[in-house]
Amino acid sequence: MPWTSEHTKWLVDTGERLKTADGKEVEVWEFRHEKNEAVLSAWAKHFRNHYCLDAEIDFLRGKRPRPDYLTNIKFPCKTSKLGPGIRAGDFGEILVSDYLQWLLGYWVPRVRWSSKVVRDESPKGSDVIGFRFHKNDGDASTKDVLFVFESKTKFSASKINRLQDAINDSAKDHIRIDESLNFIKQKLFEKKEIEHAQRIERFQSPVDMPYKETYGAAAIISDEYFDADELASADCQKIPKSAKSKEVFPHPNGDSLVLLVIKGPGMMDLVYELYRRAADEA
Repeated sequence: MPWTSEHTKWLVDTGERLKTADGKEVEVWEFRHEKNEAVLSAWAKHFRNHYCLDAEIDFLRGKRPRPDYLTNIKFPCKTSKLGPGIRAGDFGEILVSDYLQWLLGYWVPRVRWSSKVVRDESPKGSDVIGFRFHKNDGDASTKDVLFVFESKTKFSASKINRLQDAINDSAKDHIRIDESLNFIKQKLFEKKEIEHAQRIERFQSPVDMPYKETYGAAAIISDEYFDADELASADCQKIPKSAKSKEVFPHPNGDSLVLLVIKGPGMMDLVYELYRRAADEA
């Protein structure tokens, strides 16, 4: 399989905790990436396969060289107006997926990024969804957990509080979860991963067999744009009803909302390098 967790050893809990304006705790982690060729190469392969499986690329690329196909068809564009921001966003979502899977022990299907029609757009639906089964045999239990994360990045100068943005988007997740679960199930079915698709079905009937729901909002921030005071000004009790509305409401799942910040040095340079390596080493 193309997947690896080696790069997640660079994710370190600093022990630092921030408090939001409404008193919620924010975990602060660091991504202490290094110039380790073996880990970077394995990570680039892992990253690339979110967009296009190595086992399928030779059919899909036609007569194009692999790096050309990935760089100019599958990956967000490095030089377009929207591309760099989409690259950063995809990177953040995949890193949070890895955090949820490898550090917290959830199963996180990787179907979101390969399904794009337009490469310089973010996929619709919830950003990251993880599943945890209480029983080893996968049978349903009321102790099963559905974890839904929203992810935002800040790798360039901005006065926008990206943790607040993630919180605001997370407030919509309970509305769109049915569509997001159906999307994952459908994509797994199309990949002929029938057993995995059937596992999703367990979470589509919360009335018949209840389970626990946990929601998360993550901000991934480059060190040079990390501002603890700005992050601490986030408020889970004041979600705007719309982008321009002054009306606010509390996060509907505020009691189970996990707040996470991951910071690291030179994150946008790392994003560009990871995409370059993912294409060149295909």
